[in-house]
Amino acid sequence: MAQQTEKIILEGSVRTSQGTGAAHAIRRDGLVPAVVYGEGAASVSIQVVLKELNRALHTKAGENVLLSLRLKDRQAAKAMSDRLVLIKELQYHPVTHQILHVDFHQVSLTKKITVAVKLAFKGEAIGVKQEGGILEHLRWELEVECLPTEIPPEIPVDVSALAVGKSLEAKAISLPAGVRLVTDPNMPVVACVIPKQEEIAPPAEPGVEAAEPEVLKQKKPEELAAEEAQAKEKKEEKGKEEKKKE
Repeated sequence: MAQQTEKIILEGSVRTSQGTGAAHAIRRDGLVPAVVYGEGAASVSIQVVLKELNRALHTKAGENVLLSLRLKDRQAAKAMSDRLVLIKELQYHPVTHQILHVDFHQVSLTKKITVAVKLAFKGEAIGVKQEGGILEHLRWELEVECLPTEIPPEIPVDVSALAVGKSLEAKAISLPAGVRLVTDPNMPVVACVIPKQEEIAPPAEPGVEAAEPEVLKQKKPEELAAEEAQAKEKKEEKGKEEKKKE
């Protein structure tokens, strides 16, 4: 049986104010604007504590953490029924990387869902250890289908037997019981390849010297003065000759 995912309680409250200004005010208070939808229920605008959300994201499950969202209606000052949710989308600030907004998707304990699970590569490939190859990672996660409570935190991939020129396809990766592969089974996940060598310019033909680039040098002051004197002297001689002709 697949490993059961631990549920983490995340408290939040219904958000009544909307718009950019309201969102900025919420974030200044250490909260994150969010929305929860799915399972036939109407979408609800909410807010959650940023610190608590970050704590949930830093569990082994990462963004696939299963949350029991405990909401409170601030106007009615009463708790609403818990909702079982997964994080559907996270929006980050491009500079600070702080979470700006969250989409929560409500799920059912009895209905299978499709999620992306990260891959954990294990072992040292024989092609790397004995043949001078390197690993080329073509995918870092796989899409799988399972119940929300059976989402694996990661999928181990043993690369020990991978030789140079060989690749490992998605269908060759073992999945926990109750977890079905959704990604194309023939999709390569990791390959062992020979490192690319840098191209070296061919040697010049015998007897042919490579042309050297022209180098512009700044003239010294004495060289400039000599040139000016020569030009002045030529100008004077030319003037004398013209007078003789007259």
